[in-house]
Amino acid sequence: MHPRRPDGFDGLGYRSGARDEQGFGGAFPARSFSSASDLSHWVTTPPDIPGSRNLHWGEKSPPYGVPAPSTPLEGPAEEPFPRGGGGGVPGQSSEQLNRFAGFGIGLASLFTENVLAHPCIVLRRQCQVNYHARHYHLTPFTVINIMYSFNKTQGPRALWKGMGSTFIVQGVTLGAEGIISEFTPLPREISHKWNPKQIGEHLLLKSLTYIVAMPFYSASLIETVQSEIIRDNTGILECIKEGIGRVIGLGVPHSKRLLPLLSLIFPTVLHGVLHYIISSVIQKIVLLILKRKTYNSHLAESTSPVQSMLDAYFPELIANFAASLCSDVILYPLETVLHRLHIQGTRTIIDNTDLGYEVLPINTQYEGMRDCINTIRQEEGMLGFYKGFGAVAIQYTLHAAVLQITKIIYSTLLQNSV
Repeated sequence: MHPRRPDGFDGLGYRSGARDEQGFGGAFPARSFSSASDLSHWVTTPPDIPGSRNLHWGEKSPPYGVPAPSTPLEGPAEEPFPRGGGGGVPGQSSEQLNRFAGFGIGLASLFTENVLAHPCIVLRRQCQVNYHARHYHLTPFTVINIMYSFNKTQGPRALWKGMGSTFIVQGVTLGAEGIISEFTPLPREISHKWNPKQIGEHLLLKSLTYIVAMPFYSASLIETVQSEIIRDNTGILECIKEGIGRVIGLGVPHSKRLLPLLSLIFPTVLHGVLHYIISSVIQKIVLLILKRKTYNSHLAESTSPVQSMLDAYFPELIANFAASLCSDVILYPLETVLHRLHIQGTRTIIDNTDLGYEVLPINTQYEGMRDCINTIRQEEGMLGFYKGFGAVAIQYTLHAAVLQITKIIYSTLLQNSV
């Protein structure tokens, strides 16, 4: 057995010798490290150790052959950004704050999307399926008024109903996607070196995922639009029970107007795939623009450490926000059609979105997606596809406000910790 380490290895670096001239088989010139200071360009140590040679912002490793500038082992030049003063690199507390910043900011965004905005989703869906409505609630002002009426007559639960089922649908979707991708060659993510075949297989995976989650989506939709006045106290797992019952034909009896699941596959998959494509494209474009803008600002002027930390987290959140907003606005008419097809024949009683204190039955008789589109256009006009659109404006206004408040709080904490 021959030792695998080089002949000139002494524990710290390579001693100069014949290998300096030959290198590794002559392919690369060997480097000579005569002291530990030369190794400091490649080995980083915690900043709390005095005399460490960590590279700070703006420093670069000197090229080979150029001696490294001598730096005193102690003194003010060792830490160009003093801690405890104003305008330096954050200390240990700010490092911990920065470590959990992504989690905190992402949690705030997730809370806004799934919890704080849920009343807007409830009212938006109720307006979409209410073909009786004379008021379309296209602006946020009428939406706020009807929300107040529902809260006054039925209590706060009227605006938060069905929230647990929405989480169940998301869990089923993620679980189905993971299982299908595990047992099939369909890719769950697209690599940078993509090709049309890979994209097609990835979209096929998304389509199969939406088909698996479709009956649970129908059950969740019913829970969010069912009036609280005649609603029973159902458990959180009622969505799973109703979804399975919809597949096997058991559970609550439905009317003959109920559309079979096979006729709902095309509109459900069409809406889901288009939503995914539009949001993905918008997200990539916005993220590219924000990163290029951040890079140009760093080149034009020196950026503070606080701004650098903010630029590391918020561009992706803003890109996700813009992608979700654009996809919801573009596909809102298709979503209206989809919800009406899913709710038909389920014997669902909804709230009267014109008055705010009565209930109405759903008695539509659409034969399919094309018939639903034609009927809405003839009886309700083109604006009938946008019933409840004011709730979307409120939803994303709240989302943008939470993101901005989170950014301000995070900036203030970072400023106080430096």
